[in-house]
Amino acid sequence: MSSSNTAGPAVPATASPGPAPAWTSHRTPPADRPDRVTVAVYAADPVLRLGVVQQLRQRPEIDLLADADAERAQVSLVVVDHVDDDVAALLHRLRHNTATRTGLVVATLGSGSLQRVIECGVAAVLRRAEADQDQLLRLVVAIANGEGVLPGDLLGKLLSHVGSLQRSALDPRGLSLSTLTTREADMLRMVSEGLDTAEIARKTSYSERTVKNILHEVITRLQLRNRAHAVGYALRNGLI
Repeated sequence: MSSSNTAGPAVPATASPGPAPAWTSHRTPPADRPDRVTVAVYAADPVLRLGVVQQLRQRPEIDLLADADAERAQVSLVVVDHVDDDVAALLHRLRHNTATRTGLVVATLGSGSLQRVIECGVAAVLRRAEADQDQLLRLVVAIANGEGVLPGDLLGKLLSHVGSLQRSALDPRGLSLSTLTTREADMLRMVSEGLDTAEIARKTSYSERTVKNILHEVITRLQLRNRAHAVGYALRNGLI
């Protein structure tokens, strides 16, 4: 993706009057499908966008939204080569839309860029080399369910960087936690090991709904952003 001077709103390429990147979304023919996950796909490169759209449009679980409807998508997928200022500007804009949660499909992502996208509110990351139809569907469903997804090596990088983020985001507000319940600590530990909701449910003999509720309670109580944020906070404070 080539760099540009400004990062405009998500509009079709034909509607962009200046040098702003042509962030676009795409959809299948209009339909009212409340059982499907609504998805908007954003990419400055039409080839990247088309590749993801062609994969997702074949799945009955997905409803791809048009540009006019993109603001109400449950999941926004941003597809890029790397994270630059234009991409960060788009991610920041999507973060302020409470209707959507954002996932990133990216070719390369260093540790510094990883921290940057987490700060921009990205809930999940998938490498483009691994973005086949099944992996894209898994990513979308996980995001829609309020889960975070990171490749194992990126999770390790995130945890190594999350301390400074926690200090800047939490300490000024005076947030503290004297203890976690045994159940909460065990579940956060399993999240840190890369287990998803279904795997945690099987290992603990709880329902997936119960697992989600417990983790949501921890995240809400500590005023954190997502599961990865909660794991980083617990590790930094020696709680797991």
